[in-house]
Amino acid sequence: MVENWDVIIVGAGTAGIPAAIFAGQRGAKVLLVDAADKIGGTLHLTTGQMSAAGTSLQKQLGISDNSNDHFDDVMRISENTADKDLVRLAVDNAAETFDWLMTNGFTPLDNHPVLGNAHEPYSERRYYWGPFGGISILDAITPLLDEQIASGNVVVSLRTKLKNIILNKKEVTGIEIQAEDGTNAIINGKNIVLSTGGYSSNPTLFKELSGPTLYWKGAYPFSNGEGLTIANNIGGILRGKENYLCGYGAILKNFDYPSEVTTRVISHPHLRLPWEIHVNVDGERFFQEDYDSVHVREKKLLEQDKLKAWIVFDDEILKESPPLLKDFSKEDMISFFSSHPMFYYANDLQSLANKSGINSEGLIKTIEEYNFNIENNHPDSFGRVHRPLKIEKPPFYSICTHGVSITSTVGLLVNSELNILKENGEPIGNLFAAGEILGSGQTMGKCSAGGMMLTPALTFGRLLGQKFLSW
Repeated sequence: MVENWDVIIVGAGTAGIPAAIFAGQRGAKVLLVDAADKIGGTLHLTTGQMSAAGTSLQKQLGISDNSNDHFDDVMRISENTADKDLVRLAVDNAAETFDWLMTNGFTPLDNHPVLGNAHEPYSERRYYWGPFGGISILDAITPLLDEQIASGNVVVSLRTKLKNIILNKKEVTGIEIQAEDGTNAIINGKNIVLSTGGYSSNPTLFKELSGPTLYWKGAYPFSNGEGLTIANNIGGILRGKENYLCGYGAILKNFDYPSEVTTRVISHPHLRLPWEIHVNVDGERFFQEDYDSVHVREKKLLEQDKLKAWIVFDDEILKESPPLLKDFSKEDMISFFSSHPMFYYANDLQSLANKSGINSEGLIKTIEEYNFNIENNHPDSFGRVHRPLKIEKPPFYSICTHGVSITSTVGLLVNSELNILKENGEPIGNLFAAGEILGSGQTMGKCSAGGMMLTPALTFGRLLGQKFLSW
């Protein structure tokens, strides 16, 4: 067993695997550790969405694209909340990363690349994913890692927890690990890469760093934030809380947070135009339900108490409208009103509001105004156009939804070489980071910019193994 490793990589996921592959290919002696019992990290759960401009596939399809336009799109979509330096580093190197995947067996869906999917679209087709989500990526890179393991350049240690980072004055010299049997050991390394992922399976840390309650029990179970916490303890700076953003319209199984998700409301107008209204706890509408922008409704939800909203409608809308719930029929939805804690009905609006936990005066006033405008052909107060029916025929219904997230917004501050920085701006010597440990709020900003979590993770891992770690 090597006692002094050229590189120790903590986290064998989206960033850690490429880092190990490229470092191993350059002859480095690499130790790749992970707390899980298998490699892959969040690739086992993610939809695998990537974005890259100037790829060989685009050129084959006659698509003229470049990283400058990609950069401009990310900054536009994020409303300049993303970190410009990290976005620049990511998009300038994304095409090489994507081409590398394609060369090694990754095959995107037949109609890809596309402009977008639900969130704000790009200006050019540079958005890709495979038929099996993140597994399509994992299947392409695992053989490359296996080659380096077989060569002896990379050693993988699973079920191995990071307990501490060994700091000698201004530079890191190794890590303390805990093996599956509970024994601890100090492992020396010239360079340490933290690719331990986020914290979205840690309710306490999620509340502390992101702000809201962790509602959704759906993240990778090993996303507990230990890398963030340990790096912070030795001087690493955490940033990005202001960029927290949540998804819209999740129906949780129960109020015992964090909870699994039963389904989501179909709130994208290009998939289903709204027949219902959406209200907050005060019984008031807060956005234009038929406006075709996920980004707008997510931003508006952030302003609502506890990130909660209710979808309200009547019996005629229930009978006449298309199915409202993702992957469930109308008959399924009807059954939920007698069996699911997020579904309510009553013969009058006062009772419905009381059951739902909504302010009754506000709800009644909102529906009266909504109905009056339809009946008198007045413009909707939010500019809504699609208003097929009034809400007036009992029984009345409501469905409680939550704003949820399984990504980690806050991350470690790094420089353009992915060196973790201290508060004074100085790097912590020999300590690097890549992947979700940098925070989704840095490469996406306060938005969902397509492919700008997974592709930067792959790319930064590749760059650390290929360029920044020189021995």
